[in-house]
Amino acid sequence: MRQDELRPARGSRHARKRVGRGNASGHGTYSGRGLKGQKARAGGGVKRGFEGGQLPLVRRMARKRGFTNVFRTEYEPLNLSRLARFPDGSEVTPETLLSAGIIKDNDKPIKILGDGSLKAALTVRAHKFSATARQKIEAAGGKVEEVEP
Repeated sequence: MRQDELRPARGSRHARKRVGRGNASGHGTYSGRGLKGQKARAGGGVKRGFEGGQLPLVRRMARKRGFTNVFRTEYEPLNLSRLARFPDGSEVTPETLLSAGIIKDNDKPIKILGDGSLKAALTVRAHKFSATARQKIEAAGGKVEEVEP
């Protein structure tokens, strides 16, 4: 088989519909537009989303507008008050948090937030820290280490 012998699959190519070329063609007189009305006129038709004067769906559900960023990183938030149960000098990692039952699964990266107080000097390893959490951990004599997600 040569390149000049290739043909489109049978039935995949259609002839252009020539409307308004006499009634014998099957597309004469009204040219497939039916009888009178807005959709039969030149330039006629309604704008996208128009529902005949009824309040359109896009306006009925205005709170659903916008978009969802598919690249957003969803963090597991964790307040400092939850870390108070660890003894002085211990190391807090995502694995120790999982085994202690503080987090449910280790799928999401963890962000430590600054709500609550901390008395013990802990070495905290997490993916992200808020500024206040970092400040409170270091004020208690602990160490902050960011790990890659």
